[in-house]
Amino acid sequence: MPAPADLANTPVPADAGLLSRLLLAWYDRHARRLAWRARPGEAADPYRVWLSEIMLQQTTVAAVDAYFRDFVVRWPRVEDLAAARLDDVLTAWAGLGYYARARNLHRCAIAVAGDHGGRFPEDEAALKRLPGIGDYTAAAIAAIAFGRPAAVMDGNVERVMARLLADPTPLPAAKPRLKAALRRLVPPSRPGDFAQAMMDLGAVICTPRKPRCVLCPWQQPCRARAGGMAEALPTKVEKAERPTRRGVAFWAMAPTGAVLLRRRPERGLLGGMMEFPSSPWRTGGMPDLGEVLDHAPAVGQWRLLGGRVRHTFTHFHLELTVAAACLPAPPEGIWVLPEALGDHALPTLMRKVAGHAIAQLSRS
Repeated sequence: MPAPADLANTPVPADAGLLSRLLLAWYDRHARRLAWRARPGEAADPYRVWLSEIMLQQTTVAAVDAYFRDFVVRWPRVEDLAAARLDDVLTAWAGLGYYARARNLHRCAIAVAGDHGGRFPEDEAALKRLPGIGDYTAAAIAAIAFGRPAAVMDGNVERVMARLLADPTPLPAAKPRLKAALRRLVPPSRPGDFAQAMMDLGAVICTPRKPRCVLCPWQQPCRARAGGMAEALPTKVEKAERPTRRGVAFWAMAPTGAVLLRRRPERGLLGGMMEFPSSPWRTGGMPDLGEVLDHAPAVGQWRLLGGRVRHTFTHFHLELTVAAACLPAPPEGIWVLPEALGDHALPTLMRKVAGHAIAQLSRS
């Protein structure tokens, strides 16, 4: 196996044209049937490509399928999405996570509809000037929707390339070298199919654990397979342990049974989404109720419900206890009956809070 320093100048371990032909032949037989993917012989719809790529960031294909189908029924064109209310988009997105994506999705639709006549730009540089579109998404749209020879590298493709080259350099340091090698493999014809084939290869064959090397179209040229190290690659820098933050959420009830919601600030975590009022989320032990009553939405007979709500964000774990009170004189705010909470843009964390509060109160 070449030393890491040699890999920068090492060509891919076979003729690039042969590798791409082998992969495309495999893809023609085994391509996944996905709701956003054009059928053989059909032209890809740039709107559907863009929408699916934004949804698929940090999320699985299985999680995205129902959301994608719902979006294209409600907003079949980019102009329809641009004309939608942001609250409706956030509500439709609720549960998919990483909510800045939904806000940028709406902003991007407005930009495409208003500044580009409803047509997505075709080249990567112009695509990257749109809200929420970075290097990966621009390359994916350019290749899949417009047939541009772009190198599309997500986590699945990184894994395939690291194994093909047997590159021991930990991610993310290996990314520039892997992408340079990938560029040499992109064929001038069918670059969109090649990009999707690489994604499929990583998703169903070159999996993180127990890769199915015997079924891989690249089993012969793959250096990691030859060296018996496929499952050990790619290597990654060990991540720091996530800290745990804690706080108290307030389940404020009106005599009608409605509960109080408020909107989070547009910027920051869960920006623009609806939430139940809560104390600040702090590191350390769980705060006592008396410590956080200044953050309650109103004066009331607050009592802690049993149990905790647990949720994990990208950079930290969160634990919340829930305090409940019936407020005889409800303050101004957004009051919603529990059965109508699904009509509002509640992130997964707040859905957990609601489910916990309803379950605990039904027992008391």
